[in-house]
Amino acid sequence: MLNSIRNIIGQQIAMDLGTANTLLYTRGNGIVINEPSVVALETRKNTVLAVGRAAKDFVGRTPHNIRAIRPMKDGVIADFDITREMISYFVSKTITGFHLFKPLMVICVPTGITQVEKRAVIDSAMDAGARKVLLVEEPMAAALGAGMPVCESVGNMVIDVGGGTTEVAVMTLSAIANAESVRVAGDAMDQAILQYMKDMFCMEIGENTAENVKIMLGTAMPIGELPAMEVPGKDTLTGTPKLVSLTEGHVREALREPVQAILSAVMRTIEKTPTKLLGDIREKGILLAGGGALLRGLDQRISKECGLPVMLDPDPLTTVLRGTAKAMENKSLHSSVFIN
Repeated sequence: MLNSIRNIIGQQIAMDLGTANTLLYTRGNGIVINEPSVVALETRKNTVLAVGRAAKDFVGRTPHNIRAIRPMKDGVIADFDITREMISYFVSKTITGFHLFKPLMVICVPTGITQVEKRAVIDSAMDAGARKVLLVEEPMAAALGAGMPVCESVGNMVIDVGGGTTEVAVMTLSAIANAESVRVAGDAMDQAILQYMKDMFCMEIGENTAENVKIMLGTAMPIGELPAMEVPGKDTLTGTPKLVSLTEGHVREALREPVQAILSAVMRTIEKTPTKLLGDIREKGILLAGGGALLRGLDQRISKECGLPVMLDPDPLTTVLRGTAKAMENKSLHSSVFIN
């Protein structure tokens, strides 16, 4: 009965509006959307052909009159109109039945984004049908999602490796004590693989192929158990089809620079952290979350470099959304985590 009343009055939606993927959560239904942040657009008529998983299949396969667009870049909106269309599509898939009011939306954003970028997120969601929009910083959402005691006077440290940004933050008393945000994450790893293939093998591969190589062979430190992978592409010298056998070592070398950039952000954050908070972190460990956290051995590599225990969240792809949902469902308890 209570859920029926809530549905009529208006939904509450938590959203992880990510560079690579967009996830939506509703009270009572849990995670209802988990799809790529991609929109396929017919350029002559300026109409949307597909959104999400269906649109991702267009990447690298489109004729001249169709564009597969990723409207989010480095964790923020790069194309306002397309982002609004994407949010509208996902919200319409989420909300069914009759509603007296538009939905309240809680959206997570990277730390350190500008007021203009915040405004763009809010305006996109409002134009897509929200009646009110609240924002939560991604590291805070990740900490809430993992059940860390962010409201207490103890230090909590989070590394959230997403698609466009890596967020490293230390939190206490429902606030971020210090943070580093670098625009190096999963997408940068894919681009590093693309460039490595060109430089080492004179070969061009697609974005989806690069992502698959990262998933299958990507490591942050030697594993030595992964079989070689045959990767198809195009010879950049002759333009003919080409097949290359890649090993774990090849891909680890390709990922060396983005992994080092993440490690540097972690070390800068630790250096700025007060001794007492660092003592708490040493005792409890660092939380590692986000889709990029699935890179094999990344948790061990970070722990080795910084000398602190690192714990990979059991479901790192949804950590931020779970925390955003927790803030939405307990707005009075977590009121201080909203940044607008």
